[in-house]
Order: sequence, then C-alpha cells, then structure tokens
Amino acid sequence: MAGKDRDRFSTATRLRLLGEQTAARVYRSQNRRQARRSRLTGRAAFLALIVCSLVVALAYPMRQYISQRDQIAEQERLSQEARERTEELRDEKARLKDDAYIRRLARQHLHYVLPGETAYTVIDPDAAEERRGEPGATGQPWHSNLWDGVDSADRG
Repeated sequence: MAGKDRDRFSTATRLRLLGEQTAARVYRSQNRRQARRSRLTGRAAFLALIVCSLVVALAYPMRQYISQRDQIAEQERLSQEARERTEELRDEKARLKDDAYIRRLARQHLHYVLPGETAYTVIDPDAAEERRGEPGATGQPWHSNLWDGVDSADRG
C-alpha cells in the first residue's frame, strides 16, 4: 500500500491525472456544445420560419389598418371643418337679416353714399408702386408693348 500511496502522489502521476481530467472536461464540453448546436439549429430554423410566416401574413393587414386609420382621421378633420364652416354660414345668414349690416356692406363694397354725403376715393401710393414694379409693366399702353414684342421677336 505504501507503494501505491507514493505512486499516487508522484508528480508524473499527478500531471497524468490532471491531463486526463482536463481532456475529459474539454471533450465533454465539446460534445455538449455539438449536441446543443444540432438540437437548436432545427428549432431555430423552425422558429425563424414561423416568425417569417407571421410577418408576411400580418404585413398587408397592418398596412391596411394603418392606412384606414389615416383615412378616418382625415375624414374626421374634414367633418370638423365642414361643421365650423356651417356655423360661420349660419352666423352670416343671421347677420344678413339685419338692415344696418346690409347698409354697411353696400357702403363698404359698392361705395354707396347716403343723400347729402360726399364720396372720396383714395388711391394708395404704395399699391401703385407695386403695380409699376411688376414685370411687363413699362408704363406704356398695351398696344405699344404688343408691337415691341413683335419687333423683338423678328430681330431674334
């Protein structure tokens, strides 16, 4: 027994046992990884197939749903605008029944005056400047502009 104990504690024996244990652990872990990989590969492929099928199956209905929600929101907005416009027109209709409002509109838009009043029309100098600054407005009569255009086309 003493020889066996001595052999058990020798450096060579310890190194050999350590190498065998290490090799067993490495091979065991490799076998587990390979078994795990092969087991998960089929499952992963099946899971990926299911997920892709669901995505393809739900893509069109989801797009339709979102599109319809946008259309509903747009129609609700248009409906609200129509309600507001209807209220404005009802208010305008009620105002048009008032004679004083009609007189004010006639004086403002049609330049009506009451007997004994003098009407004046004031031309805004800024508006006249803006018209002169428009392209094509040279200050000449229209027929002069026309003949100038014909002459410049002949020269061209």
